[in-house]
Amino acid sequence: MTNQATLTPPDLPIPLRDLRFNREQAGHPHWWHGNDPVASAFFNALSCTFPAGEKFFMDAVRAFRRDVSPHLQMQIKGFVAQEAVHSREHAAFNKLAADSGYEIDRLESRTKKVLGIARKRSKHHQLAATCALEHFTAMLAHELLANDSRDMDAAPADIGRLWSWHAIEEIEHKAVAYDTFLAVTADWSGLRRYFLRTRAMILASLILYGTIAANMRDLYHQDGLRGVRIWGRTIKYLFGKNGILRRIVPAWIGYFKPGFHPWQHDERALLARSQQRLGLGVA
Repeated sequence: MTNQATLTPPDLPIPLRDLRFNREQAGHPHWWHGNDPVASAFFNALSCTFPAGEKFFMDAVRAFRRDVSPHLQMQIKGFVAQEAVHSREHAAFNKLAADSGYEIDRLESRTKKVLGIARKRSKHHQLAATCALEHFTAMLAHELLANDSRDMDAAPADIGRLWSWHAIEEIEHKAVAYDTFLAVTADWSGLRRYFLRTRAMILASLILYGTIAANMRDLYHQDGLRGVRIWGRTIKYLFGKNGILRRIVPAWIGYFKPGFHPWQHDERALLARSQQRLGLGVA
């Protein structure tokens, strides 16, 4: 197993779009996603991982910004700028859920607690975890955009736009953490690098799914929803024929291939189509 080079397009822009969503929305529906408690709970649960999660990603990559090429330093700058806005906008989105009656603090605290443990690991371990979790967000982003955001058809327009904008930027910067990992482990054997990144993916998958499930359970309990029926609906929504977590399985498996790189799957055409559909350019 040999050292590998980046496959990231050298001219790929990672622009800052300082957008704001949901600021003027009054009376945010409790079950905002088509009056569906399951879909609403899933996206609420996922969003509650973002403010602290994005901060963890930024810190993990910035820790190595002086150890990489000037070109990658500029990509890291773009990555950090995009993630900072994502964190801000999902904090605002989470406040809408809180204003609709949910106790959101405990969900956000759960992510902070988990990441507090991760921050005790080495900088390389934190970066490997970031690579894994960034792959997760990129997988979900791809499925959302490849489906022309139909997963958000039942959501209010501004919320659908929030998630679609976030998806575009996750794909734009999907390889920054990974390229940083390649750069700062260039003197490692390929086997050592492979072991760390795949082990990080297994742990990240277990922790992320566990956190989302715990968050959804809390939201269900606050709504008085308990028992087999609601969890049956959840499994069907997420892992059924068109479930978004079922759709990402092939891409998740792809992470374990030797020589994997996020830009082995060139999504520039998808980005261009999505940017045009949403009126979001690179300027």
